[in-house]
Amino acid sequence: MNSRLNTVWRTLLLLFCGIVALWLVAPSLVVIPLSFTDRPTFTFPPEGWSTQWYANFFSDPSWMAALQASIQVGVLVAIVATVCGTAAALALSRTRFFGQQGLRALLLAPMLVPVIVIAIGLYALFLRLNLLGTTFGFVVAHSVLALPFVIIPVMASLQGFDRRLEDAAAICGAGRWTAFRTVTLPLVAPGVLSGAVFAFATSFDEVVLSLFIQSPYLQTLPVRMYSSVTRDTDPTIAAAATLILALTTVVTVLASIYATRRRNVG
Repeated sequence: MNSRLNTVWRTLLLLFCGIVALWLVAPSLVVIPLSFTDRPTFTFPPEGWSTQWYANFFSDPSWMAALQASIQVGVLVAIVATVCGTAAALALSRTRFFGQQGLRALLLAPMLVPVIVIAIGLYALFLRLNLLGTTFGFVVAHSVLALPFVIIPVMASLQGFDRRLEDAAAICGAGRWTAFRTVTLPLVAPGVLSGAVFAFATSFDEVVLSLFIQSPYLQTLPVRMYSSVTRDTDPTIAAAATLILALTTVVTVLASIYATRRRNVG
């Protein structure tokens, strides 16, 4: 009787989770058929099908430049945020010092503070430092937003890490860097990889902050999409949105598969 009741509750829970997931994902999935419409305006459901908007996207130099800029900035942000976030997570989880909780709150603040507030502050700072519209400025600004998404999964991985393994490596003659590179990093790699994926996705999807620090010579894909919406209703923007959705989904799925395999091997 209890097993049957548990099965029923489990089925209802899975059904509820499926409905919630569909409710959250459905608005994004609507973009996909819109990108294949044969009309020059948004009509749902599409009356005809065509790939002309994808051809328009890949043949337009401004769209391709925006896509290249987003990928370049996203990769650099993933590297910078992952390195800095992993180091911060190690410091917060391995040491105890005065003001530690305050520092932790400060590092995680970009998740709670409205992006528009951060954007205004960085705009004023970058304007003084002449960093507006530069790749370096984009990487620094996006890394600020991405840093908490690296710290949290890395710290979660470190919670279950057995530090006696590092002690064993030290006994065998390994230095701190060698022990970290050969023992600690491989074991917390799923958390580090998850943080890198979240950092890339955060940078690739960011539009509010990018609007403040853009220039006519450097625009990311979300900013280019926003500019397109304000000027016209060309379905090319639906094709761009579908490509963003596909890219982030593929990256996330591949990272999840890798993390799952590492966890199973471990």
